[in-house]
Parts: sequence; structure tokens; C-alpha cells
Amino acid sequence: QVELAESGGGLVQSGGSLRLSCASSGQIVFIRDMAWYRQAPGKQRELVATITTDGATNYRPSVKGRFTISRDRKGSIYLQMNNLRPEDTAVYYCNAQFLVPSPPFQLTDIWGQGTQVTVSS
Repeated sequence: QVELAESGGGLVQSGGSLRLSCASSGQIVFIRDMAWYRQAPGKQRELVATITTDGATNYRPSVKGRFTISRDRKGSIYLQMNNLRPEDTAVYYCNAQFLVPSPPFQLTDIWGQGTQVTVSS
């Protein structure tokens, strides 16, 4: 059973920085594309950033230049958030597609439980 667990959220002042981490666990053959999403109070979940297996990244315009998504060989993904704004306040979720060995192998889409990011004025 593959799981994702976010960490690194918290309370920060405007202009501050946070680094979110999301660790994967379980039997994993291959990790495909990964992404960070967020959901602000009263709003729908929105895509923040994506990163492919090859390392290609994509960001929503409002975070471009401030946020950086990355991944490592240990099954973790990260979101470095700089120059945070109150509008960035949301629960942040990591998402990834995993190829698992469960015969005859299968691709599964997994979500983390979310971590709260609050940016004060």
C-alpha cells in the first residue's frame, strides 16, 4: 500500500518562506508525474505546480518565480515557497502517480492528507 505524507506547513508572515515535503512509502516500482495542489477556505482545489519524471516543471502564474517544485530519488517531492502572500493560505496536498508491483503491475493515483499553510499580513 502506497502512501504520501506531507509536512512543513505552518504559520508564516507575508514575505516569508516555507518548504513543504511529501514522503512516499510502500512498494513502488516507478514514480511518474507529481504535483502540488492547494485548497483555500471556500474555494475549489487548484493545481499549484507539476513535475514530470524527466524533471520538467509547470506552475500556475500566480506562484511562478516564487515557488519551486522538486523531486528526489528517495520517493519525495518538495515545494519551496518564497515571498509568501496571504493569498497563498490554503491546505496544500501532494499528488503522484505510482507504478506498483501488484500483479500484473498497475498505475495508481495517490493523494496526501494535506498540510496547512497560513500566511499572515
